[in-house]
Amino acid sequence: MSFQKIPAGKRGNPAMRINPVTQFMITAMQRFHRFRGDRFMGMDLLYLTTVGAKSGQERQVTLSRFPTEKGWLIVASAGGAKVQPAWYHNIATHPDQVWAEVGGKSFRVRVEQLEGDRRADAWNRIKAEQPRYAGYEDKTDRLIPILELTPAT
Repeated sequence: MSFQKIPAGKRGNPAMRINPVTQFMITAMQRFHRFRGDRFMGMDLLYLTTVGAKSGQERQVTLSRFPTEKGWLIVASAGGAKVQPAWYHNIATHPDQVWAEVGGKSFRVRVEQLEGDRRADAWNRIKAEQPRYAGYEDKTDRLIPILELTPAT
């Protein structure tokens, strides 16, 4: 898998900075989400593991997931930031080193960035299921990437 990375925008929220306190809170929330059946604020979650584009270290992030016939859709919204989330850059750099954990099971996954009508249809579905995503679109001028994860066989 390879794809053309979508460029950053000129407006949007600042990117979230991870410091030790933030990392502690992220870890605590992941434990809480797992305890609650991988759900948060009405969203089904998955835990995406990538390899850092610069560091080469494994990184894990919690994302909302939207099931498809083949796997799951994830959204690189970064809460409406003007830059793409770090995990998006990690996937673009190391596309063969991506895993998703769903329901306590971890899968190596293939990643496809949706484009054109497929992206538009997926985006409309995501906004209908979780209207908060429409707000992210309003905060930034960048195109928000939508990726489909499918378990690698």
